Amino acid sequence: MFLLDRLATRRTAWSASIAWMAVIFGLSSLPGSAVPSTGGTYAHFGVYAILGALLYLAFRHETPDTGRALALAVITASAYGVTDELHQAFVPGRVPDVVDWAVDTLGALAGAWLMLVATRRR
Repeated sequence: MFLLDRLATRRTAWSASIAWMAVIFGLSSLPGSAVPSTGGTYAHFGVYAILGALLYLAFRHETPDTGRALALAVITASAYGVTDELHQAFVPGRVPDVVDWAVDTLGALAGAWLMLVATRRR
């Protein structure tokens, strides 16, 4: 029974991470005219903080080493941020931006780290 519970939790963590990546893709597909001009940096940070937290939970099921799970979550989210910025090159009114990618990566680090701290206290 414990194994089934663990698999369900693992599957849920990965499903949530992939679903959130799909949300990010959808948001990045909006043309520039549909994107509010204010709060862009905060939005990038927040969206990727959520992704970093979800990926940390997913990777925690793959390794008992919290540092490794943190690193894998940030690296994966950062790599996804690169693909997100490249995707925007094909969306009318959007342009790839290395600063956005850096903010994405910092947001992922913050989210993953906060999730690490939260899960340690449980």
